[in-house]
Amino acid sequence: MTIPDPDRLFPLDLEARSLARDLYADIQSLPIVSPHGHTDPRWFAENAAFPDPAQLFVTPDHYVFRMLCSQGIPLEKLGVPRVDGGWIETNGRSIWRLFAQNYHVFRGTPSRLWLDHAFADVFGVTRRLSAETADEIYDQIADCLVRPEFRPRALFDRFNIEVLATTEGALDDLRWHAMIRDSGWMGRVITAYRPDQVVDPEMPGFAAAVEQLGALAGTRATSWDGYLEAHRTRRAYFKQFGATSTDHGHPTARTENLPQAEAAALFDKAMQGRCTAGEADAFRGQMLTEMARMSLDDGLVMQIHPGSARNHNADVLARFGRDKGFDIPTRTDYVHALRPLLDAVGMRADLTVIVFTLDETAYSRELAPLAGVYPALRLGPAWWFFDSPEGMSRYRQMTTETAGFYNTVGFNDDTRAFCSIPARHDVARRVDCAFLAGLVASGRLDGDEAREVAHDLAYRLARQAYRL
Repeated sequence: MTIPDPDRLFPLDLEARSLARDLYADIQSLPIVSPHGHTDPRWFAENAAFPDPAQLFVTPDHYVFRMLCSQGIPLEKLGVPRVDGGWIETNGRSIWRLFAQNYHVFRGTPSRLWLDHAFADVFGVTRRLSAETADEIYDQIADCLVRPEFRPRALFDRFNIEVLATTEGALDDLRWHAMIRDSGWMGRVITAYRPDQVVDPEMPGFAAAVEQLGALAGTRATSWDGYLEAHRTRRAYFKQFGATSTDHGHPTARTENLPQAEAAALFDKAMQGRCTAGEADAFRGQMLTEMARMSLDDGLVMQIHPGSARNHNADVLARFGRDKGFDIPTRTDYVHALRPLLDAVGMRADLTVIVFTLDETAYSRELAPLAGVYPALRLGPAWWFFDSPEGMSRYRQMTTETAGFYNTVGFNDDTRAFCSIPARHDVARRVDCAFLAGLVASGRLDGDEAREVAHDLAYRLARQAYRL
């Protein structure tokens, strides 16, 4: 194995490597701020033992099962639940053996870095996972999982997580967050407001979902004014459970700032199911601007995650549901798409809108210049397909010269895989230290400034941006 190299991801040049090593030593043990992710709040509410290694590492992690799927392995054999309740493999050891037999396909990927880090650092594994070592490592991890120190809350404390945000839909009752709050446990697990289901007319059951939104908010949401009021009420409810942010996963970055009468007419068409594709996109764009205005009132930070062709495979969507690894990056326009929102609220320094991208070509051409001038706009970190060492390095190279460091928001891990959280943050810290070491070695940054920036990128900027 595979005990991770202590100098991994640092520069090859010896002077720069020494600088990176020193910078990293200063920030290695900083608390983790995880302001956006998809871990299950039920884990922390019930604090039950994780069932088995496969349920911890394979079944919930779309980075893992999408790669295995690419090799022709059916999702059923990896334990991914089916919409119709049909057969799936439920034997954890069988799932794990299949994973181990194909572990070589992760060579060179960020998933391999995260998995090896978690195996070694969390569970003390010292041999590389393979078909030959599958049962041995399964048993070692399974033996750990039955112990109290490997339950979710204990791992939360061990990982030195200061705050962790989950993401729930606008119709979620937040029962697990209520259980966490009422349990007396001191770990800070908060929610985030994700309203996609009730702002996207192309979502199945949109009108019924809007009616449910109104019922939860105690208002008649089938009128435009009532609909907006229902969102305000639900946002306030989410704030009761710690929410400091909203999250919006739209197909495009389109925003609109329509007169209210036009927006109301568009809403009526959406409720009647009569929107064209263009009108549905316009309505989603209008709601981004409306949500930004609401953020000026209630202080929630706004996150926009555009540019994903979600659920690309219709058969997988029908059989397994959403978010099963078939979300594919698309080209995205930000300069023109964001202009209506930025014309409306972009100069407000009391608003924070964090924009992410899956289109790396937009970093230096569009996003860094936008974030480098509009007070309301911040640039999210390398996300999803690009939260890799190379993606993070390219992100710094393409954005720093125009947006600087202080129009970015640190790192968020955006994960469903709990044990990968410290590994992901460790990768980000190492890559940032390597980048800063290069600036120091080339005379573009003083050493004391690099230490301060390293701390900011690892910790302070996320707390500041997300108002934590």
